[in-house]
Amino acid sequence: MLRLQRILPDDYTGATADELARRIESAKEALGEQLLILGHHYQRDEVMRWADARGDSLALSRLAAAHTDARYIVFCGVHFMAEAADILTGAHQQVILPDLNAGCSMADMADLDAVEEAWEAIAEVCDIDRVVPITYINSSAALKAFVGRHGGAVCTSSNARAILSWSLGERGGRQVLFFPDQHLGRNTGYQLGYDEKAMAVWDPRVESGGVDDTVLKGATLLLWKGHCSVHQRFRPGHVAKFRAEHPDGVVVVHPECAHDVVDAADLAGSTDFIISTVRDARPGAIIAIGTEIHLVKRLADENPDKTIVSLDPLVCPCSTMYRIDAAHLAWVLDGLVAGVVRNQITVPGTVATEARVALDRMLAIA
Repeated sequence: MLRLQRILPDDYTGATADELARRIESAKEALGEQLLILGHHYQRDEVMRWADARGDSLALSRLAAAHTDARYIVFCGVHFMAEAADILTGAHQQVILPDLNAGCSMADMADLDAVEEAWEAIAEVCDIDRVVPITYINSSAALKAFVGRHGGAVCTSSNARAILSWSLGERGGRQVLFFPDQHLGRNTGYQLGYDEKAMAVWDPRVESGGVDDTVLKGATLLLWKGHCSVHQRFRPGHVAKFRAEHPDGVVVVHPECAHDVVDAADLAGSTDFIISTVRDARPGAIIAIGTEIHLVKRLADENPDKTIVSLDPLVCPCSTMYRIDAAHLAWVLDGLVAGVVRNQITVPGTVATEARVALDRMLAIA
């Protein structure tokens, strides 16, 4: 998705790290309790040092809603996270994304037009009243609203199993359309006892999703052909190499990884699960982690009594999350001090209302 972020003035792009730090510190002091800076786990250290709280996207959005005294919520994450925060916070609060180009390639792999086209195509073959749409929280507010309208729910990597169980149980669904990440859907399906025959991949770039009518009717899980550009890089070969070098080591990966990687790992779970696994590991433990490199390096720094490494030593950072830096943070904060709100993220009323239905449904289920 194309977003337009203005080029920063030279006094920000040319500033030293110490100069930017002084500006950020001064702005935080001036704004006081009016300001809440949130940092997603994948952010750079130069940004995270200023975060009042850090966590995953949903936890931070809920935290923003709980801090009703904060007038300005500066969300150091990506676009869909700031949207979720705007949906959950009060009308008196303004959510700001330091760099509008900080998006999510996975979220952009499923847009509203493509999902609506898929829904119509599926309705021609299946009983659409028994198809439940589930969107991963890594999706736009428009898709969360679509799910809310059609009786589905949002899920996270930590509660996907509970949400899919609800969809195919209490909700009365016979099929689930899961987007935008096929890997989280597939890994969760296996957890629930489904095999590959019960799953079909819907490719939005191909007519009828590339799925023939017989397969479409027989599939319990219809998985959108989307993925995380970081987590797809991890391969079973990385696991095998680590085990050869560290026979007593532990491999823990995120469920956005492909199923063969999750199957080869010792443990798989959400970002918070990975953090707690490292925290609770015995001193001297050797752990290879399959997730974004900034979090891996931070865990290594914070747990010097353990050996924490990336499962893939050459893995790249989340390129869109990486866009937010100290210069952009200083720029939006200086604007607030001057009474100028830059890069406010606002979800339109109807979309926000319907998306809130899907988020609230998730919270009630899980």
